[in-house]
Amino acid sequence: MTDLLPFIAGLPKAELHVHHVGSASPRIVSELAARHPDSKVPTDPEALADYFTFTDFAHFIEVYLSVVDLVRTPDDVRLLTFEVARDMARQNIRYAELTVTPFSSTRRGIHEQGFMEAIEDARKAAETELNVILRWCFDIPGEAGLDAAEETARLAVDLRPEGLVSFGLGGPEIGVPRPQFKPYFDRAIAAGLRSVPHAGETTGPETVWDALNDLRAERIGHGTSSTKDPKLLAHLAEHRIPLEVCPTSNIATRAVATLDEHPIKEMVEAGVLVTVNSDDPPMFGTDLNNEYAVAARLLQLDERGVAALAKNAVEASFLDAAGKARIAAEIDAYTERRPAN
Repeated sequence: MTDLLPFIAGLPKAELHVHHVGSASPRIVSELAARHPDSKVPTDPEALADYFTFTDFAHFIEVYLSVVDLVRTPDDVRLLTFEVARDMARQNIRYAELTVTPFSSTRRGIHEQGFMEAIEDARKAAETELNVILRWCFDIPGEAGLDAAEETARLAVDLRPEGLVSFGLGGPEIGVPRPQFKPYFDRAIAAGLRSVPHAGETTGPETVWDALNDLRAERIGHGTSSTKDPKLLAHLAEHRIPLEVCPTSNIATRAVATLDEHPIKEMVEAGVLVTVNSDDPPMFGTDLNNEYAVAARLLQLDERGVAALAKNAVEASFLDAAGKARIAAEIDAYTERRPAN
């Protein structure tokens, strides 16, 4: 699949499952750590590689939250957001729905209005200066409970920034049942936001069913265990409910044992609309280009197959119809002008 790497690098792409703080590059993390020397996060970018080696999902959450704690001011938020967009531009990502957890910042003392202004200022600058369109998914950190759900719903609905398109639920799944969050998703959906919870990553397919039935999910974050329930796979395929698949992340968090055991091929063979994403790329030592290369190997794709995968993400996005058509046409034009193998 190494022959595909140049094609993937130049391919216009969209990304639907990527976390705001989890996208902080080692350079940015070390800069933030230097700003806040009371943190246990290393300031040496090389030391971050060891720091970002996870023993299990619980350890990942612990490390992730330590990086969250480095984002303490609106200036930190703005810096992080724009630099994430810069990294996306280098990968030819044209559109991304960035999962943002405002509760994690506001509870650490960042004023809510200052937070909104910082992400919006970065979003507008990214579009103008980098040709990267950003949209937001505000997600509930499930481990923080219903108080966090209430606050996230309030921030999303009452202070809704211009770029906000969806409402999600992240964090650990074990011990955090999806149905308890129904009232908050109902409120967000009533306000016009789309439902995109994580489900079925470290738990079974019943969690995906809960996300569909109780949270009215329009896309599923991960959904790794969906292949264990043929009825669920058939439902996802029939109703064109996309899965946001993040192969390297699933290995890093031990949700899947090895890449060769990853269920992405079963998902595709069942007719499910699969999108490929990077989740928390620097923390997992990956990026979206690498995730496409991994998926291409697992699915045995050629260039046109990879391009079709990229168009899946465009189709599954919440971008307006004109924007979708523009990026899809750009993917087609790029693919057509590539020399035949």
